[in-house]
Order: sequence, then C-alpha cells, then structure tokens
Amino acid sequence: MIRSITRFPGTLAGLALALSVGAAQAETILFVGNSFTYAQGSSVMQFNPGSVTDLNGTGIGGIPALFKAFTAQAGLNYDVSLETVGGSGLDLHYNTKMGLIDKPWDRVVLQSYSTLDAAQPGNPAKLIQYSGLLADALHAQNANVKINLMATWSRADQTYPPSGAWYGQSIYKMAEDVYTGYLQADQASDKIDGVIPVGLAWNRAMSQGFADTNPYDGIDAGKVKLWASDNYHASMYGSYLEALTIFGSITGLDPRSLGVNETAAAQLGISQAQVRVMQQLAFEQLAGPVPEPSTWAMLMAGIGVLAVWRRKGDRGAAHAPQAAHAAHAVQASRFSST
Repeated sequence: MIRSITRFPGTLAGLALALSVGAAQAETILFVGNSFTYAQGSSVMQFNPGSVTDLNGTGIGGIPALFKAFTAQAGLNYDVSLETVGGSGLDLHYNTKMGLIDKPWDRVVLQSYSTLDAAQPGNPAKLIQYSGLLADALHAQNANVKINLMATWSRADQTYPPSGAWYGQSIYKMAEDVYTGYLQADQASDKIDGVIPVGLAWNRAMSQGFADTNPYDGIDAGKVKLWASDNYHASMYGSYLEALTIFGSITGLDPRSLGVNETAAAQLGISQAQVRVMQQLAFEQLAGPVPEPSTWAMLMAGIGVLAVWRRKGDRGAAHAPQAAHAAHAVQASRFSST
C-alpha cells in the first residue's frame, strides 16, 4: 500500500534547527562501507580529506567529506568519521574492524557489498546478519544511536555484459533488488532506523532524463554519466547525488536549501544547472511515496529468511507486521505531511 507523501520542513524552520544544533556539541557520525562510500573512481575520493577522520588512516574524503561540507553550509555541527575497505561487505568490518568502530557514536551509516553478497549476488542474508550484529554492538555502546543503511545503485557492468548477474534486465532492477534487501535488513533489527535510497535516486535521475541509462552505447547528448569509467563505481555526478540523498535523509533538511551556489559542487566543477537538478532529484526521492506494491510483495516474501540470522526470538516475530515502517530512511518526525 502506498502511504502518504512526506515533505521536508520549511527553509526557515530548517535554519532555526541548524542554528540550535550548530551551537551545541558536535554530533558524531560514522560511515562504514567500501568504495561506494569513499567514491572510488572519481575526484570525490580525495575531496577535503582533512575535514573528516579516516579511522583507517588512508587519507580519504569521499562521500563523508561531501556530507560534512553540506552540513557545514547548513549550519550544522557534525564530527564525521569513516571506516571503509574496498570490495568489502559488513561482515569484514564486523570481523576485523570492531576495534575502530565499536564506540558510542550518535549516528552511523552502514553500506555493504554492492550486489548484497559477492558470492551470491542478490542474496541479502549476509547483509541481514551482519547489519544486525553491528547494530547490536553499536547500541550496546550508545542506546540512543541512530543507525541507517545505505542502499546503493544498479551497476551497468552487472546489467549489460553477459557476465553480469542482472544481465538482460532493466537498468533499474538491480537498484530495486538491492533496496529490497536493505529493507529486509532494516526490518530484521529493531535497532536499525531506516534505509537511505541512494540507488533509487539514481533510478530517478535516469528515468527523468538527467542521466544516461547505458554507458556501453555512448552517453546521450545533454545527459550526465552517473558511473565512473569502469561502469561500476560512481562518477563525480553519481557521488554528488549520493551525498545529497544522504544529507537529506540524515538531517531531515531539504537538499534544495543548499542552493545552486553550493560550494562543494563549485570545487568539483559541477555546474549550477546540474546542481539544481540533482538537489531536486534527491528532494523528490526522499519526499516521495514508499515503494510500489510489487516491491512490498518481494519484501514480505523475504521476511521468512530473517529468523536464520537474527537471534531475536519472539521479539522478531512480534515485529514482522510492522514491515511497512521500514519503507523510508526519512525520519517522519522531522517532516510534515502534505
């Protein structure tokens, strides 16, 4: 069932919130992920690395640094850290990086392997298991931590070449499948607070004609390429849209409030016209309706696998009817209804 559309608070209310938060102690946020979080293949990877703390000491800025830039311009005070390892899923971070990430954070964003499981593309079981384990550990450190999962995009290299796991399907399908897997992981844990729909924002950019849909047949005139040169990772444009979607989801602020003079875009060489469109795309994705009924059918069908991985007993069974609550990363309390 499609629920009512939620929308961002007005600009003045957002500014008032920003000022009140900015005057307080910095809110800590940790990004855990892989090359999709640190922006492999684009200039964003080395964007303002000094503005964030790379817990692995590799000197990466990436999406966390773009997020930091956006929040600073909005008057918000975030202390941003990242712990990223290329080609990894959340299992690697749980098994080898807990000494770095097992701390009392205020916010955490978790991103796993791009196909959900490297060995079994499209299978969310490992994501469900390890996002739950990480959420349990992080809540033990801070019972008030807010944890979001970040659902990533369709890979062109997994869709168009015959070797791809989504070969022969629509370019939109992989992102939809990945998002559904993340929804299942969200539903499996009462300590996870929603899914950030980055891949669906990419789908929106393609369906509305801003971005090209198939890099293997050339880039259509007047469109941008969301993928990097490997048709796998994000380009500068894909990374920028990714960061805008995260910014709106985490802060509850309208991405359009950053304006066309947003300074990170100017540093990266993104035009004001492109900034305007991407801010609008991120806004629409976050303020839009929940997934179509077919997506919910897939989600509910997948709920049965959760018991294999979660040690929740009767608590998990009692939670199952609330699947629709996991539909959006946007926090309802920070938005007003239309």
